[in-house]
Amino acid sequence: MSDTTQTATTGTNMKTYLVNHLREYGLLLALIAVMVFFQITTNGTLLRPVNITNLLLQNSYIIIMALGMLIVIVAGHIDLSVGSVMGFVGALAAVLIVSMGMPLLPAVVICLITGGVIGAVQGYWIAYWQIPSFIVTLAGMLVFRGLSLWLLQGQSIGPFPREFQVIATGFVADPFPESWGMGLAALFGARAINVLAIVTGIVAAGAIVTLGLRKRASNRQYGTEEEPLTFFVVRNTVVAVALIFITYKLASFRGLPNVLLTMGVLTIIYAFLTENTVIGRQIYAVGGNEKAAKLSGIKTERLTFLAFTNMGVLAAAAGLVFAARLNTATPKAGFALELDVIAAAFIGGASMSGGVGKIVGAVVGAFLMGVLNNGMSLMGIGIDYQQMIKGLVLLAAVIFDVYNKSKRV
Repeated sequence: MSDTTQTATTGTNMKTYLVNHLREYGLLLALIAVMVFFQITTNGTLLRPVNITNLLLQNSYIIIMALGMLIVIVAGHIDLSVGSVMGFVGALAAVLIVSMGMPLLPAVVICLITGGVIGAVQGYWIAYWQIPSFIVTLAGMLVFRGLSLWLLQGQSIGPFPREFQVIATGFVADPFPESWGMGLAALFGARAINVLAIVTGIVAAGAIVTLGLRKRASNRQYGTEEEPLTFFVVRNTVVAVALIFITYKLASFRGLPNVLLTMGVLTIIYAFLTENTVIGRQIYAVGGNEKAAKLSGIKTERLTFLAFTNMGVLAAAAGLVFAARLNTATPKAGFALELDVIAAAFIGGASMSGGVGKIVGAVVGAFLMGVLNNGMSLMGIGIDYQQMIKGLVLLAAVIFDVYNKSKRV
């Protein structure tokens, strides 16, 4: 084969791969473009350490719920009740901890179990009685919004003990010697540097590149579709540099927020669960074709039930984080947040028909929505225009999904 022919073949393969994976690369490029745009229009405010920290804290509960929502959508369903469940669990935590004086650990366990029970009850009607998830969770949204009002008696309850607030607003202590931080601060010309944050960023970047290389070697060994080397190098370089940059910014402020570690651990667990386990592959099979999955021996009802139970637990965890961050429980907590969670999953690559979507995509989609909210607020754009812009972004993501499917048919 001549050099010209080989070059043409390589170019065609790269073009085909890019077309087939346009959603993944487009999402990453969109996030970068949005961040660059707001960094310029806000005169550098967007990427200041304090704003990056606020961005993480403001979107932590959205990201936590987006992990569960992605699984629900992949299974071919939807959950409209997550915002109301989140608000109800936050109200329950306030009553238990503030009003009744219950110790922190038992109260948190009760709240998480409550969320799981709520998800299980809704999942039972959806999975075993075949009632559409839209109807069941719409009813749940109304019920738990009303229960929040009843539980709080229409009033806000707070403040929470400092130990509870640390869940959302605390920072991980730096175990490294202070002299190391002072040395790095002098090197970078900063006031202080959190060594743990810097080390975490470098280790995470190295882990992502290493796992990428292993997956690439595995694909080559089994003859599956392989990402072109150019795309692989560029994508991993961008992700690694971004991770190190963000953790450096955090290191120059107060270090790693507790909630960032929570989000990171949950993301890793759910990414592994969906991509490397039997139950993960079965969930995708159920969403892709439920009848075929059932005929192949998959217990589709049980998987649907578990998906909603899991969603309830994550909504409860988000409720605890939200209440801890606000330091109070309010009757309107969680109002309309289900829309942001669902939007994050769809923007991140989930398909309306189920069977398609990745955990990392949902996280990136949530960050994209968060950056849009934060950037528009910094620019002084009114909430009316913010809602319209977010709606158009969601519509564009869905149209893109439908367009891609029509091209492949």
